Amino acid sequence: MSADRGEAEAGTVYTYKPSLFGAVWQFALADDGIHWSAGLRGGVVPYDKVRRLRMSFRPANMQAYRFLTEIWADGAPKLRLVSASWKSMFEQERLDGAYSAFVRELHRRLAQANAPALYQQGMHPLQFWPVVALFAAVAVGLAALILRALQQGAFGGAAFIVAFLLFFFWQGGNYLRRNRPATYHVDALPLLLLPKG
Repeated sequence: MSADRGEAEAGTVYTYKPSLFGAVWQFALADDGIHWSAGLRGGVVPYDKVRRLRMSFRPANMQAYRFLTEIWADGAPKLRLVSASWKSMFEQERLDGAYSAFVRELHRRLAQANAPALYQQGMHPLQFWPVVALFAAVAVGLAALILRALQQGAFGGAAFIVAFLLFFFWQGGNYLRRNRPATYHVDALPLLLLPKG
């Protein structure tokens, strides 16, 4: 797959490495569809064959600000676009600008082709609601620990748990807010699921 610099700047080419030892994934948006390759595998997905697309926020252990777009199409494997790429054993590179430009252009072309796709955002509801329940249970448990520490006069311990609870609400709340299950229109991308920049 090849593309000139002008295409890349227009958001029609995207490349990332999903794992340290895996193949590089390359995507290019052409008139006839999405050209993709991963090592020796590759193909073309016509825009009108795309039946489902999901955007989500998926932090990973080495990249806390990471986004994912998954594409399901007839006659093709599930394609995954991730907003971060492995550079070395200890480093991942954020590709915020290139990822956002490519995802926006992909939606523009899908709209132009009148693709009969279902556009989804966030997690699947069967995954989301158990995570919400777990989040609530942990929050209640931490609040109970704070009360117990205050009753025992352990103000330092209570302060530490309060700080942890605030961090938990900040991180977990952001994750749940971005990954709330919903559908969207191809012309109105969910901005919470696009990296800034």
